[in-house]
Order: sequence, then C-alpha cells, then structure tokens
Amino acid sequence: MIYNLILVAIIIVAIIIVVNLIGLRIIPNNKIGIVEKWWSSKGSLNSQIIALNGEAGYQPEVLRGGIHFKTPFIYKVHIAPLVTIPQGQMAYVFARDGEALEPMQTLGNVIQEANNFQDVRAFIKNGGQKGPQRGIVREGTYAFNLAQFIVITEDRTYFLPMGTKNEDATINKMADVLKQREAFMPIVIKGSDDKAGIVTVHDGPSLQSGDIIAPIVGEDPKNNETYHNNFQDPEKFLKAGGFRGRQYQVLVDGTYFINRLFATVELINKTVIDVGYVGVVVSYTGAKGKDSSGDEYKHGELVPNGFRGVWETPLMPGKYGFNTYAGKVIMIPTTNIILKWISNQTGSHMYDQNLKEVGLITKDAFEPVLPLSVVMHIDYKKAPLVIQRFGDIKMLVDQTLDPMISAYFKNVGQNKTLIDLIQQRNEIQEQASEEMKAKFQHYSLELEEVLIGTPSSSANDNKIEFILAQLRDRQIATEQIATYSTQQKAAEKEKELREAESRASQQKFLTESEINIQIESNQGKAEYQRSLQEASKIKALAEADAEREARVGIGKAIAIDEQVKAYGGPQYQVLQDVMNKFTQAIEKSGIDIVPKTVISMGNNENGGDGANAFNMLLTLLLGEKLGVNFDGSREESENVKRIKTAILKSMNEEKFKEEEIQDAIKLTKETEEQSASSKE
Repeated sequence: MIYNLILVAIIIVAIIIVVNLIGLRIIPNNKIGIVEKWWSSKGSLNSQIIALNGEAGYQPEVLRGGIHFKTPFIYKVHIAPLVTIPQGQMAYVFARDGEALEPMQTLGNVIQEANNFQDVRAFIKNGGQKGPQRGIVREGTYAFNLAQFIVITEDRTYFLPMGTKNEDATINKMADVLKQREAFMPIVIKGSDDKAGIVTVHDGPSLQSGDIIAPIVGEDPKNNETYHNNFQDPEKFLKAGGFRGRQYQVLVDGTYFINRLFATVELINKTVIDVGYVGVVVSYTGAKGKDSSGDEYKHGELVPNGFRGVWETPLMPGKYGFNTYAGKVIMIPTTNIILKWISNQTGSHMYDQNLKEVGLITKDAFEPVLPLSVVMHIDYKKAPLVIQRFGDIKMLVDQTLDPMISAYFKNVGQNKTLIDLIQQRNEIQEQASEEMKAKFQHYSLELEEVLIGTPSSSANDNKIEFILAQLRDRQIATEQIATYSTQQKAAEKEKELREAESRASQQKFLTESEINIQIESNQGKAEYQRSLQEASKIKALAEADAEREARVGIGKAIAIDEQVKAYGGPQYQVLQDVMNKFTQAIEKSGIDIVPKTVISMGNNENGGDGANAFNMLLTLLLGEKLGVNFDGSREESENVKRIKTAILKSMNEEKFKEEEIQDAIKLTKETEEQSASSKE
C-alpha cells in the first residue's frame, strides 16, 4: 500500500518534470503571454529591448489564449491581461523600443503597418520610434506586447514592469498630464454652446519668423495627401506642412478624437454679429494682399479677405467661428448712431461717454453752454474705411467729431446774440445739418441731422436766466394780448347772438306792432278825412262862439280886475302865476315837494314844521302878498297857515286844485276884514 502511494507520487513528480522540461503553458483567452528568452546562440541585445532576430530578450510576438510549449530552460512566459478601452474613450501609447525621436519631434511617427501597435516587429522594422506616440488607440480590446508598449487608459496603465524607477516615474507623469487635459475623452463642441475650438499643436516644425499663427493646412497636391481630418490624423497634418503652435483653423460643432499629446484645444465663444451691425476684420496673419482702397486713400490699406490687414469686405450678421488669436472683429453699427454732447447722458454704445455741452461766447458777450445731438450712420460698405482711418468708433468721436463740431458751433455763437441763439434755433439747426454733411462724407460718414438744445448758463455766466425770464414775460404779455382780443371778439359775437335770440323771441310782438302801425296809419288817414269834414262845421261854430266868448272874456276880465284889486293888486297876480308854474313843474317831475324826513333846524319854538324850506318860502310869500307883517319873532297867522295847508295838500295829492286855494284866500280875506272891523 505504501509502495503504491510512493509510486503515484513519483509518477506525478515525473510528469511535472516532463511538463516543465517540454515547457507546457496554458494561457486563458483573456490573457496574453509575453515571451522572454533566457539565452540564445545569437547572443543578447545591447541597447534594444525587443529581440527581433532570436536574440536573448523580449520577443516581439505574444502568446494568445491556448496551450503553448516553451521550455523553461530557454523561455520565460509573462502572463498579462488584454487591454480593453471603453466605448467613447481612447488610450495613449508609449513605446519602449524603436528609433530615437528627431530633435524637432515630440511624439513618435504613426506606423500604419504596426496594426494599431499590435505588431511589434512591423512597428520596429518600419521605423517606429520610442517614446509617446502620435497615434491613439480607440475603443476595443487589444493584445498589446506590454514589454514594448505602455498603454495608458483613464482607469489603468498597462505595462510589464521592468523594475526601473525612472520609467515608472515617467509613465506616472504622462498619465497625470493626460488626466489634467481630459485627454481620454473626445472633444465635443455643442452647437447650443456657441463655442469654437482653438487648436494648439505641440509637435512638428516651428513657425517661420514673423508668424504668430500657423496657417491652415490643406491637401498636399504633390503627394496627393488627403486632409488631416481636423487634426485627428497628426501624421497627415505634418506631411501636409503643418506647423506647431496655435493654429488659424478652428474647430466648430462636432466630436473630435484628438491626441492631446499632439494638440490641445481651447474653447472660445463664437463671434456673433447681431442685426444692425457688421464686423470689420483686422487680421494679424496671412500673406500680404493687394491694396484695394485706391490711390486717393492715404490712411492705410484694405486687403482681400484672408490676407493680413483690414479686410475690405466686412462680416455680415451671423455667427462665426473666428479665431480671435489670429485677428479681431470690430463691431460697426449700421443703424443710426445718436451722439449726445450732454453731460451725464450716454448711449448704450458708450461712444459719447466723454462728450459734454459746447461752451460758447456769444456776440453780446454771454457765455452759455449748448447741448447738442448728432444723428449719423455708417454705410456698411464703408465701415472698413472708417476702421482703417480711425481704429474704432470711439476714437473717431473723441479725436475728430468732438473738436470739429465744437469748433463749428463756437464760430456760430460768435456771430449770434443770445436771443438769436434761442429764437433762430431752427434756422441754425438746418444750416448746421446742411453744411456739416460734406465734412462727415469726407470721413466716410453719413450725417442725418444735427439737433440743438436750449442754451443754459455756464459756471462763468449766471445772467442768462434773467434774459430767459424776460423773454418768458414778454411772451406771456403777447399771449395775453391775443387772449384779450379773442375774448373781445367772443363778447361781440355773444352780444350779436343775444340780440338775435332776443329778436327771435320778440318776433311775434314785432310782427304785431308792425301790423298795429299799419292799422294806426290807416286809422289816422280815416281820422284825417273826418277832420276835414268836421273842420267846416267847427269853423262855423267857432265864429258863432267867438262873439259869445268875447263877451264872457270881458266879464271875466272885469271880475279879475276887481279880484286883483281886492287881493292886493298886480303883485298878487304875479304871485299866482309863479305858484301855478311852480306847481306844474313839480307835477311833471314827480318829486315829493314835502320831504318824507324832516330835520329840525332848532329855530321852531313850538315844535312845528318850520324846518321845511319850502314851508318857509310859502310863509314869506303869502305873508308879504297878503299884507301880513311877518318876521322871525312873530307867529304865522291862521290865515297864512290855512293857505299853506291847502297848497301843500293839493301838491301831495299830485293835483293842484286852484279852487281850494282860492277858497282859502277868500276865507282869509274875509277873516282879515272882520278883524279890521272889530278893531275899528
């Protein structure tokens, strides 16, 4: 039993020894075997790592999954994993063996025959170079000889350790640089971001003297080489004459698998030219172009687009992937530009930021400041000429338009009084617009209009407000005159209207009155005819009555004569006539002869009405004519009072009754006679 166990053990050991002697190796399908030859009759390598001709060293071919026989006395097989690169990523390769890089090279040449770095022998035989490679490895699984190539991915670095610290440090440093550049992911430029990619190439020949931007590399007509596919094919780029440095060509929207060791990409904003603007390009690179500005233009050259200098054709509104390192785009507004010579008022364009009111000295020695506004625009075709002459619009405004316009209006102010500046503003404005158009055209500008504001006081002159106040008062007075005149006309018209309305309202009565007048006229004519008929009758009667009246008159005359004599003679007749006329005058006038209010004069002892002037007059007249001796100390006689009472009563009743007065006189006379008789 023990013998059998020993026999089995011996057989197993023998098998192991045999297997080891014949070099049996089983390699899984997800692994590779890197063969290292221990010794060879051809000797060992001096400076190479890969033995292409059977020398001792690392062999170029790898062992794939399966059973292999490599005697351990000659070979050592290193098991290594397959290299897997995830979808959408890329890996970088570092070659340990190959030719040395040229002095101007940064990366090793791309060897197409190497089958994407999987054929080490073809790589070395066709001039593959050691060091970092220009070619990259896209997504997939690869059987790399990790003794020759170090493959760096985002998650892992694949290599066969060889025990040198310098190599490990170099590999780690390169991996860090790639991670900083996000080199394992492609460059994605989204259209929604409005970005463009500026490419800087880190390999190839240097730029020529005087160039700051590498020119665009196109097809090579000699070798019939195709385009380098937006820097994704470094080998074609260099063969076509590409230079290292910042490239003129930019990357626009898309996805780009660019070796970040070969080129880096900087994203910048696209150049957006809005509606109402054009972009004048000043190019810093390109060949010297032919001047298209003409012999008369002495302010610089305009060149065709693509050449160095100011491009003759501006960029129209749109989005452009313009390389801002190769030149600049100056935005020129083609809509109207309003420049204000007014302090603290600046447009959104900021061109008039440094402008302020123009200081004037008028003909009458006032020093006002004049606010101005100028409306102009730039023809888009002439925009390059403006930029070539002035550099930019703000410089145009500050160095040319401001002194030109200020000088013009200073000259105008010297020939005008302050009142002229205010009252002739429209004329000055129109004249300025017309005269300054030619000056603006000289600078390739289109003047639309000059607008003048109201002059105001400056720091050196505060009396302008008094002049303006006087003008305002004068205007108010003028307006008041016009208002009063209008109101007067309105009043006259209103009067005419009222008369017309009154006439219309009384039209009925006017018509009736006209008819009445006609009726009265007709009646008057009838009466006239009747009067003619009766005249003859009256004449006959008058002749008959005349004799009778004569007799009666004689009788009355005799009676009156006797009466006059009885009452004192002719003086009484005169008094009676005076009183009759006086009574008639009072009756016509309608005035109260006896005052309603009597003010006492203080000389009536008995409280009578002696204060009445008319009463006193009657008393004097009657006393004198009736033979009564009356003075201030004697009371009136009863007879005089009776006559006065009769007269005043008849006057207050607005009727002068002569018979009552006569009765009073008669009664008075009888009383006087009786008194005289009693005395006798």
